[in-house]
Amino acid sequence: MIAPRLCRATLGSLPEGVAGLTYDPSRITAGIVHLGPGAFHRAHMAHYVHAQMSRGQAMDWGIIGAGLTSFDARVREALAPQDWLYTLVERDDQGASAQVVGSIVEVLPPVGTGAILDAIDRPGIRIVSLTVSETGYCLDATTRRLDRTNPLIASDLAHPRQPGSVIGLLVEACRRRRDAGRPAFTALSCDNLPGNGGLLRAAVLEFAAQVDPGLGDWIATHARFPATMVDRITPVTRPEDVAMLTRTWGLNDGWPIVCEPYAQWVIEDDFADGRPDWEAVGVQFTADVAPYERMKLRLLNASHLALASLGWLRGHSMVAEAMRDPALERCIRALMETELSPTLPADLPVDLAAYQDRIVTRFSNRTLQDTVERINTDASINMLLDPIRDRLADGRPIRRLSLAVAAWIRRLALIEDDALALRHPLADALTSLARGGATGEAQILARSDVFGDLSGNAAFLTAVTRRLRVMTTVRIPARVML
Repeated sequence: MIAPRLCRATLGSLPEGVAGLTYDPSRITAGIVHLGPGAFHRAHMAHYVHAQMSRGQAMDWGIIGAGLTSFDARVREALAPQDWLYTLVERDDQGASAQVVGSIVEVLPPVGTGAILDAIDRPGIRIVSLTVSETGYCLDATTRRLDRTNPLIASDLAHPRQPGSVIGLLVEACRRRRDAGRPAFTALSCDNLPGNGGLLRAAVLEFAAQVDPGLGDWIATHARFPATMVDRITPVTRPEDVAMLTRTWGLNDGWPIVCEPYAQWVIEDDFADGRPDWEAVGVQFTADVAPYERMKLRLLNASHLALASLGWLRGHSMVAEAMRDPALERCIRALMETELSPTLPADLPVDLAAYQDRIVTRFSNRTLQDTVERINTDASINMLLDPIRDRLADGRPIRRLSLAVAAWIRRLALIEDDALALRHPLADALTSLARGGATGEAQILARSDVFGDLSGNAAFLTAVTRRLRVMTTVRIPARVML
């Protein structure tokens, strides 16, 4: 029997075990334009919106997905025949569930920014959210401010009405709002960046000041850029996941999302023109996101990258497999307990020991089939560098943090498949240098456009170089991680 293709016409006859919609998707109107409608967005923000719609609320907060890359074109191609519906599978070692999500009302074709600007102009749009990774913010590695030498930014400054960057797009969208006498929107970052809202605001205001100082003043006064902390482990969808959905639940979905059951979202409560009542579905609103954000970025994201880099050099391909390596588990637990936790505020309203145990459990989830390459390819090296700065400023050792940085560099020298290469503006140059042995590694460490102020820090350079010298084989021995 051929499994039915997910779409509105098949919602009434979904296979047993697949949770359908409790609301009519034709009644949804758009209130959000989201830049970067990839897997994490659909597992996280779109799911929270769906959860509220399932309560009979927020039907005017539907999501228009918009992207600027060829990857986003693939998302559109998969979801268009499904009337923008998709299946979200949550699973861990205790079991799995499948539900249809209907909060996305459209995904725009990535053929320039004109259609995105027009979508943001729609009367109901009050939030422009984004998951575009750190590179999408076009920031200088040292100053963490707008990099005006970035080719996209330089082009947008010369032609601000035809933006190609996310920053230029947001500024032009604000200009159109101001000139039309309409309210400003909230720009809601959902990326794993320390102080993501503040970084986005500073970049937007700096760009706007260059093209129109009055516009910069208007944005500063009327637009809002709340900080957020987002958390849900979401691997890239594989063909095996599509086949699994058909085999297990009897449903044909061109691009289902598979993720862990755990999810967290903490948002600074500062919006320009209203917001959904996400408290009803578990979102935490606060006046200060920083403590939660710091805890998550330090303990989860930094540990994730360390585990992935070291795990790859230990011969592991899957995150769960790496976490279940006794030597790696000891290393990651020690990293969290002795080097990362001490950089956190002492008054966090969280049991840090329990939080760390949960991270180990989450990383050990075999059912996600999450690869170390996903982390190695996508995660920002800044996840490791920020705690290193704090440790060195306090005169504290960086034994395992320096090991993780060394593993990140050594992997660059050893990867042979371009599909596994680092997603970084300098990926080609860094990979070429890494293959040059000790001399190339020293040149990488000296790059301020990668390591910022640490590129001139003797303690950092010495610690990482020593770690690189003991990585004499592809498979790092357990004794190196003690």
